Amino acid sequence: MNLSAPTMVVFLISLVIAALGLLDGLGVLSIIPIQAFWMMTIGYIVLAAGCLFKGI
Repeated sequence: MNLSAPTMVVFLISLVIAALGLLDGLGVLSIIPIQAFWMMTIGYIVLAAGCLFKGI
């Protein structure tokens, strides 16, 4: 399996999701119904998918 760099769009989406999770975990932004751990996990999964699958 060959890894490839994620596109800029996928990277930015994962960065925004992770930042929202971080802000939720710090208590700054508490309007999101998903726990901070799961937000950070979703951000990481999006980034990993961008690295594993070419063309995403």
